[in-house]
Amino acid sequence: MIVTHTYQPDRGIVRTEGLLAFDELLRVPNQVFWVDFSNPTDAESYVLTADFGFHPLAIEDVIAELPGPKVDDYGQYLFVVFKIADYPNVADGLATREVDIFLLRSGVVTIHYDPIRPLEAVARRCQNDDRLMSRGADFLFHAVLDHLVDHYDSTLERMEDEVDLAEDEVFAAPGRDVTKHIFSLKRDLAHLKRIATPQREILNRFARDQFPLIGAQARLYFRDAFDHMQRVNDLADSLRDTLNSVLEVHFSAVQKNTNDTIKILTIIATVFLPMYFLTGVYGMNFVHFPEIKWRHGYLFFWGLCAVLVTGMLWLFRRRKWL
Repeated sequence: MIVTHTYQPDRGIVRTEGLLAFDELLRVPNQVFWVDFSNPTDAESYVLTADFGFHPLAIEDVIAELPGPKVDDYGQYLFVVFKIADYPNVADGLATREVDIFLLRSGVVTIHYDPIRPLEAVARRCQNDDRLMSRGADFLFHAVLDHLVDHYDSTLERMEDEVDLAEDEVFAAPGRDVTKHIFSLKRDLAHLKRIATPQREILNRFARDQFPLIGAQARLYFRDAFDHMQRVNDLADSLRDTLNSVLEVHFSAVQKNTNDTIKILTIIATVFLPMYFLTGVYGMNFVHFPEIKWRHGYLFFWGLCAVLVTGMLWLFRRRKWL
């Protein structure tokens, strides 16, 4: 599906769906456009080469999803691969989706194969406020990237909730499931860092470097987007440090439980050790064994065992081993 937003000072913003003569659209003066390709068909993808004339290497990157973000300057246009991250739950893990963006002198082209809510928000802004497109293609380009960066806030909020849950689980019932939960979160945070860090550098380049397609005023706004992505990286680092602390506490709690179990088993074995000794003594096959012939020898044996067990428990209690 292709949705096109065009802005002209005398007409405002016009929204059109479907294929257009995009090569003619490029030649219209004093116009800013945004063409959004959502899960395009082969015929729709062909427009990228036939009408817009994008480089085959850029089209190849659009078709084959890249593992990480990137930016290429082709002179007449910029090509950016940007990632957004969703975190539905800890079982599914972190899910990333790609948005390919072309910045031209008079417009922006976006391509994606999954629904992207930040782009839907940009479309609503275009419908409600002409100023978003009237300021030029570079400001529209910034608005798209800014909404994609904002999406990381909700993702990190859900991850932060999972970290808080892991903390509660550590103190409530440390076990194998808690360990799995913590390591899943650490894996997802590491994945988030792998895509967020290079995207921060891309935004820094837009704010710092002299790209002809990005004006001096727009670069100021990219600095704000860079600062936002920096905060995303800092929060991800903070959550990772918190998880490391939680993991240390978890291992300490598991070790304490193990030590308590070993302590109880050791006490039980120690208490029964005199009984084993007495059983071994009275189980010897000697002919002359005075206690064997006692009338109350059996009761004497159990009484002796009870006295020894009680005495050892009293001693353990007094020394605060119990």
